[in-house]
Amino acid sequence: MKAIMTVTGIDHTGIIAAVANACATQKANITNVSQTLMGSYFTMIMQLELDDTPTSLTNLQEAMHAVEQAQNLEIRVQAEAIFNAMHTL
Repeated sequence: MKAIMTVTGIDHTGIIAAVANACATQKANITNVSQTLMGSYFTMIMQLELDDTPTSLTNLQEAMHAVEQAQNLEIRVQAEAIFNAMHTL
C-alpha cells in the first residue's frame, strides 16, 4: 500500500530528520519527497511504500502524531487510494 504524508509548520532545524527517523522506525519506505519553504513556513509532501513493512497505516499515523507533538507540526498520513478515488469521480 502507498501512503501520502503532508507536513506543515514553522520552519526549524530537524523537521526532515524527525519525520524520516519515524518513517524508518516504522519500516516505511520513502519513495518520493518534495519540500519547500514558504516564508517562515515549512511544507513537505512524501510518498511512502508500506507493502514490505509490518506496520499499518494506523501505526504510522500514531508514530507521526508523536513527531507532530514533539516538533510542533501538522502531519497527515492518508492512503494514496483516497487521492486516486478523488480523480476518478
